[in-house]
Amino acid sequence: YRKLGRTGMTVSEIALGCEHLQGKSYELIKSVIDAALDGGINFLDVFMSEPEVRTNIGKALRGRREKVLLQGHIGSCWVDGQYKVSRDIGECVTYFEDLLERLQTDYIDVGMLHFVDKETDWDTLEHSEMMQYALSLKEKGVIRAIGMSSHNPVTAKKAVDSGLIDACLIAVPHYGHCQYA
Repeated sequence: YRKLGRTGMTVSEIALGCEHLQGKSYELIKSVIDAALDGGINFLDVFMSEPEVRTNIGKALRGRREKVLLQGHIGSCWVDGQYKVSRDIGECVTYFEDLLERLQTDYIDVGMLHFVDKETDWDTLEHSEMMQYALSLKEKGVIRAIGMSSHNPVTAKKAVDSGLIDACLIAVPHYGHCQYA
């Protein structure tokens, strides 16, 4: 276990990225989460916006929310039956509230600003309604820390250096292989 960025949270060195659970049965999802928790993993990343996987993860965690730290993404949306990265504040609010409801929780430990790759993406996001939304969620305790996911280390460093980001997820070199800073 180790401290996660500036969050003050202690997380397992290996986290469970739940992307591969999308499209799987509840029974399989529960068995994967059971095995992760039994193996000492206490940190789960849930970026997927597809409703069924969110519902099944929430159901699998029922009665065990206090045993895990959840990372949920702001800007990962499900629009017209498709995954969508969005900066539209209405969509971001709708799908983050959907995440809370489907995971059956009233808070997320790390609220991730989703998929911020280009430096210009960060420059726009830093002073946006989406950032204000994340800051307000943190102030209200709906999220305990603000994180950001990126595939670009230069952009990630710029965001972390701003002081607004408590933890950063960097996919290296492609989706599915992640490292935290």
